[in-house]
Amino acid sequence: MGSVLQSVTYYMSEHPSIVGFRWSHSQSWGSTWSFLVSSIAIYITASLFLHLTLLLFRRRRPVPLGPIPAIHSLAVALVSAAVFLGILLAAAAEIRDTRWFWRRSKTPLQWLLCFPLGTRPSGRVFFWSYVFYLSRFLQLLRTFFSILRRRKLTFYRLFHHPILLSMSFLWLEFSQSFQVLAILCTSLVYSVVYGYRFWVAVGLPTACFPIIVNCQILLLGCNLVCHLGVLLLHFGKGGCNGIGAWVFNSVLNGALLLLFLNFYVKMHLKRKTGKKSLDDDSSTHSNSGRGESRKDQ
Repeated sequence: MGSVLQSVTYYMSEHPSIVGFRWSHSQSWGSTWSFLVSSIAIYITASLFLHLTLLLFRRRRPVPLGPIPAIHSLAVALVSAAVFLGILLAAAAEIRDTRWFWRRSKTPLQWLLCFPLGTRPSGRVFFWSYVFYLSRFLQLLRTFFSILRRRKLTFYRLFHHPILLSMSFLWLEFSQSFQVLAILCTSLVYSVVYGYRFWVAVGLPTACFPIIVNCQILLLGCNLVCHLGVLLLHFGKGGCNGIGAWVFNSVLNGALLLLFLNFYVKMHLKRKTGKKSLDDDSSTHSNSGRGESRKDQ
């Protein structure tokens, strides 16, 4: 058991390719601004084209996808779990190796929220941040599955993934503070959410409460608390690295929060209206049944 743990620790935090990682426009795939912008543009164009095509042909039934959504959910869940474990071990190793440099001014928790000024995107933590960034492209497929199965493309569903992709890119490009805790929370939540989606896709029973929505609310709440922590540390501890990108990232988080709340409220009202209509129909049938019984008497 000890040798297994040592092997996992080595391949996730001590391997030379992880320790020597460096975010570079010439060496890291997908690390340029042009690649990010073109990827988002292709994604939005393809989503709109697929949505309009289904509307044009007036296809009423969902397109059969077979086991593809289940396989996709399993893949995202496994990748998210690997990223969570990897960045957890990487952060522990970075704290162990570099704490002597900043221990007089920061605690480990403060380092997780606020990188020292001059931090460069290299090393263990940024390797797993890069893996997390690449995993965002895999999650883009979720939108196409939703269009093919439900034929609905909401504003939130269309721009949710591009916003998250942009935020992950900014974390690497500007060595932004707060990304370690953000990746830990997000990857943990995604491993649960996509694991649950795989569970449901293979025909297993669903939960008695909305797991996915509750996880998203919990994640947004954790992000809000962490953002407040970064702001306090920036003005109280002499500055945090990548604060300009953090400000822009906060704007994107705010937009994502508004989109989610709007989507959640509409979904809640739709369910409430549907439930009310069902109650009205049941009461109508009940009253009509009573009237017919009186006539029979």
